[in-house]
Amino acid sequence: MLILAADTSLPLLSVALLDGPSLIGDVALEGKGSRNEKLLPAIDWLLGESGVDRSNIGLFAVTRGPGSFTGVRIGLATIQGLALVLGRPVCAMSTHEAIAMSEDGGRRIVVIDDAGRGEYYVSRFEAGREVVPPRLASASERDQLSASADVVISAADFLQRGNVAASCARRASAVAERGELGRYADATPIYVRLAEAEVKLQRPQNAG
Repeated sequence: MLILAADTSLPLLSVALLDGPSLIGDVALEGKGSRNEKLLPAIDWLLGESGVDRSNIGLFAVTRGPGSFTGVRIGLATIQGLALVLGRPVCAMSTHEAIAMSEDGGRRIVVIDDAGRGEYYVSRFEAGREVVPPRLASASERDQLSASADVVISAADFLQRGNVAASCARRASAVAERGELGRYADATPIYVRLAEAEVKLQRPQNAG
């Protein structure tokens, strides 16, 4: 089954095309501030270079965050739109799950990403399953969660050596093989914390 996956939650936008266990191709581009202009052209380029028509895609996969608020929305909206037109399912997962599953699923894995303001997005996986969903943590909380992990993965480091969309596609393939796509049908963004604009909107309400 052909799987098209995309990640727009991190600074590098990535798209990947998978056929069963085989990676047909992937691409990664600097995406900060221009994801909306780059995602569809990147998808079209990858499909064109691979000689694959959109109608042949059997499953779409996408990351839900945490990460760039705008990026997450663009990725979800684009992939959901393509899937809707073609009548195909969507496998949506946290960005951390896509990254974590690039490692041996039998190990205890912690994924960390810099959330700014001296905070971190952290999550934990054991035996191929999420046991601590993405949450906001201080440096000490990050270290405590990581202390007993077999593998600690920094999202920034992963971007330098791996393709998040390709990992997302491989995870989606495994999910589909197990018949668990229903567990991954929720395509709402994982923001973890409110955007600054939303915080400002809530302040008058809280004050009252």
